[in-house]
Amino acid sequence: MKNMHKELIQEMIQTGLPSAEVQVLGDDGQHFEAVVVSDTFIGKRLLQRHQQVYACLGEKMGNEIHALRLTTLTPEEAENK
Repeated sequence: MKNMHKELIQEMIQTGLPSAEVQVLGDDGQHFEAVVVSDTFIGKRLLQRHQQVYACLGEKMGNEIHALRLTTLTPEEAENK
């Protein structure tokens, strides 16, 4: 299994959600944690938000990316956190 770099994951999410603020953590090449703040999440349920992020990563999910813990927030939710 190939290892991924957190910078590439961040770039892929940022490309798919250009207005998002994205932070990706994880140094073992397979397990990552991402915090994504985007106004595209407004009015969306948690599953819909996660599906938007997974769509940015495509087939890398479940292959090169073994595990991704997601926190998806609207800008307002991020401010109030």
